[in-house]
Amino acid sequence: MMKIGFIGLGNMGVEMAKNLITAGYHLQVYNRSSGKADELEQTAITRCKTPAEAAANVPAVITMLSDDEVVTETVIGTDGILQTLQQGGIHISMSTISPNASEKMAAAHQKAGSKYLASPVFGRPEAAAAKRLWICVSGDKEAKESVQPILEALGQGVIDFGDSIGGANVVKIVGNFMIFASVEMMAEAFTLSEKQGLDRAQVADFFGSTLFNAPIYQNYGKLIATKAYEPVRFKAKLGYKDVSLAFDLAQQSGTPMPIGSALLNRMLTAVAKGWGDRDCVEAFDRGVAEDAGL
Repeated sequence: MMKIGFIGLGNMGVEMAKNLITAGYHLQVYNRSSGKADELEQTAITRCKTPAEAAANVPAVITMLSDDEVVTETVIGTDGILQTLQQGGIHISMSTISPNASEKMAAAHQKAGSKYLASPVFGRPEAAAAKRLWICVSGDKEAKESVQPILEALGQGVIDFGDSIGGANVVKIVGNFMIFASVEMMAEAFTLSEKQGLDRAQVADFFGSTLFNAPIYQNYGKLIATKAYEPVRFKAKLGYKDVSLAFDLAQQSGTPMPIGSALLNRMLTAVAKGWGDRDCVEAFDRGVAEDAGL
């Protein structure tokens, strides 16, 4: 049984860890809230007190964390994984972070004699649980080949975006931008339908099965149309972080994104109103509803 490290047992990470255990891996796990590990098969994990401990004596360590700052601290901090990750060891970074942060982490790993892969994922926690994630990857070719079985245990497909370390991060950021734009669009469309006296759930079902017959419109459309905001799966404050990443890239590259500006304002408003810990879908739909006087 191969041992690997796993750091970050949030709503996504805990489901991913379960699939790795099912695939036969023993996990050295670390999470800031240690109780999250209670959800895992105890005979298949070793609980660790620091990221460094989780990365010790394993060929690969996965991080599934919230943002640039947390990933950076987890990697190069006093108790970070670079303190213990073995020579040639591979860090699989599956968080949604900036390409700049990935480049910084890759340089730190290279200096320490280990390797870094950007490998963010698409899919909500229910997709993670069903092993239906889409996994993007970029970085060292040999490292990608080495961890392919690990990645395949987590999702329905692994897509390679080249050797440039930040490539997969850019794909994740622009993909989330497209998802959020679709959510805003649906919230506006279904609210308009409701104000015109129609059943918004019927409208959502019609479009999800005809013109917009795709998972994003079917799954998010149902959540928006029925105002299914619980349980909280993806917090609005993380949505604000993701939209900010897209906006930052647009600013750096001189790319006008008027829709991106609207999304940023929507998410910032939600956080300012105290909705940061509510689900991102609620932040969009509730914001639109309030704007419409509902």
